[in-house]
Amino acid sequence: MKRLVLSLLVAVAVAERPSLSYDATASRPSSPVQQIPIIRDERVHPAADGTYSFDVETGDGIARHESSGPGGVQQGTVSFTFPDGQVFNLQFVADVNGCQPQSPFLPVVPAFPHPVPAHALEQIERGRLELEARAREEQRQSSSQGQTAPARHYGQP
Repeated sequence: MKRLVLSLLVAVAVAERPSLSYDATASRPSSPVQQIPIIRDERVHPAADGTYSFDVETGDGIARHESSGPGGVQQGTVSFTFPDGQVFNLQFVADVNGCQPQSPFLPVVPAFPHPVPAHALEQIERGRLELEARAREEQRQSSSQGQTAPARHYGQP
């Protein structure tokens, strides 16, 4: 009886085990797939110094150009047309300062909504003056003792 129950449990476990291979039939789209031709595909693979370039354009108006010069500076452009007819253009430079994209389609950070209130500016100035006074006092104490004391930082005793 135990063997029968064990056999049934093994059979159920094997039947519910997920398949390790993918053998589903490929789904067919309801409409034919439009093949977009590649009009231009020019590539210069990375040289020993890391420079490269590529220039790709497709039949539906997508274009991308990118290149890298000595020192790892990369620059390029991307353009395509939206379904409503607007042309999207993006230029970028990527260097030690990070990626700097430029496009009228990129969001712009809004200006700060209002000037900093006077009471906040007063508190900032008060804190700066207190830190300067503390630093002068520490300098005076260390010079009167004839040795240099380590500088204290804000928030430390």
